[in-house]
Amino acid sequence: MEKSCSRSLAGWLGQNRLSLAITSYQTGRIYLVGSDQQGRVSFFERIFERAMGVVGNAQRIYLGGLYQLWRFENILRPNEVIHGQFDKCYVPRNAQTIGDLDIHELGIRKDGRVVFVNTKYSCLAELSPTHSFKAIWKPKFISKLAPEDRCHLNGLAMVDGEPKYVTAVCKSDSVDGWRERRRDGGVVIDVQTDEIVCEGLSMPHSPRWHNGRLWLLNAGTGQLGWVDFEKKAFVPHAFVPGFARGLSIIGNVAAVGLSKPRNQRFEGLQLDEELKKRDAEPWCGVQIVSLANGDVTNWIRFDGDITEIFDISFLPNVKHPMMIGLRTNEIRDLITFESEIPVEAAVA
Repeated sequence: MEKSCSRSLAGWLGQNRLSLAITSYQTGRIYLVGSDQQGRVSFFERIFERAMGVVGNAQRIYLGGLYQLWRFENILRPNEVIHGQFDKCYVPRNAQTIGDLDIHELGIRKDGRVVFVNTKYSCLAELSPTHSFKAIWKPKFISKLAPEDRCHLNGLAMVDGEPKYVTAVCKSDSVDGWRERRRDGGVVIDVQTDEIVCEGLSMPHSPRWHNGRLWLLNAGTGQLGWVDFEKKAFVPHAFVPGFARGLSIIGNVAAVGLSKPRNQRFEGLQLDEELKKRDAEPWCGVQIVSLANGDVTNWIRFDGDITEIFDISFLPNVKHPMMIGLRTNEIRDLITFESEIPVEAAVA
């Protein structure tokens, strides 16, 4: 895999104490992108099979995989580094086995519980101590929970620590019914009222609430935009050259994930026509887009074996992160502890 990025990316990440977590289910990897002590862009990758939804902060990251939901914890204290350079070290502390639910996006409730899009069963779900999942909501047009991926429910927006909006490719209530409705069947649904608040979308993804506005990716047309609730319509803000999926917003910029369109699955969408019109090739990577004017201010591009990105999460107050993987001795040898034993008693 070859990686390239804009010249100003390292400086921008470093000045803002920002890093990015990026997932690619196609390569089964999570990538942590930050800046090192020499002012260069830092890429750190780990293998997690079918890495999908990711959400995180300086202390904790959640990651959806092929049949597990992972929780990683940063073990470093403020101003502590490991291996002489990394300011955050995320260790996999828990992996709950949920089965292959085609888990998509994740959200964290204000009480700390994880909510996830269970795409196979067309519902929102939480973890269950006993079962694969606990269903907490499904669209009204879905008549029953079945492993049929009927509407391709995929994206989740949290508002004030609760699930509020979801995206679906269509309103189908039959097995795999969404594939024939990719061009204009897409909807945004208000989870709390069951109302469809936006329709006529083309493979919508990654709704995100930010500063009083619901942003999302209209992947079939290659656009980042927002929802006009009065008109129940999508308002385009910027064109991005690729199948847009994965969105994270901080301040006045959005990180947008881009994938190269796959044969058949993504053919026949307006995105193809837009790329031809602009004489552009589709990207695999991330573009940092201004929410003020739609300009691309920074970018990361992947070439080679990787052609698809799934999700992105900004990690604020994280400059140079690393993660412990499952295939190294480090996961066995790196042991930390918290203790309530007084030092004197421990010595005695």
